[in-house]
Amino acid sequence: MTEQELIRKAKQGDMRAFEGIVKKYEPQIAATVIGMLGKCQAAEDTGQEVFVRFYKSIQNFREGSALGTYLTRIAINLSINELKRRKRRQFFFQSTDENIADLGFDPGESISRKERQELVQREIRKLDPAFRAVVVLRMIEGYSTEETATILGIPLGTVLSRLSRAQKKLKEALVPYLEEGV
Repeated sequence: MTEQELIRKAKQGDMRAFEGIVKKYEPQIAATVIGMLGKCQAAEDTGQEVFVRFYKSIQNFREGSALGTYLTRIAINLSINELKRRKRRQFFFQSTDENIADLGFDPGESISRKERQELVQREIRKLDPAFRAVVVLRMIEGYSTEETATILGIPLGTVLSRLSRAQKKLKEALVPYLEEGV
């Protein structure tokens, strides 16, 4: 079945068609949400909520629109809402003075690829949600700058500006580790 046929059948209440949509887009949505929130229960819950929201609003979905973009936008919006909730509850950062020693890295040793990835992910999670959304969509998910602007509903120039500022912040945070031959 084509995507449009799946959507049409799902609108008519065919649960197998809706399950087909979920199966097709679940990895993409999971990657987006984990990129925004990190691997945690809230990410799993948010990923599920994306499809619940889509199911509830499927009648309003315009056929011919890009379903992946639509679902990704829901995922980003729900992730940003979760980040705001965390911030309000003071759970956003486990420690305000988190540094390399707290991560268990010895500055005198070269760290593994996995440790590097964890370090980069941790620094991405420290970014303001507006910057993080651009980084996740553009650099991790591989959307074009134009697609990122469409998904987030912001001008192209804003995407470029946020991406540039986010990259600068990440570079500043990571350069001490890169200089040590990591």
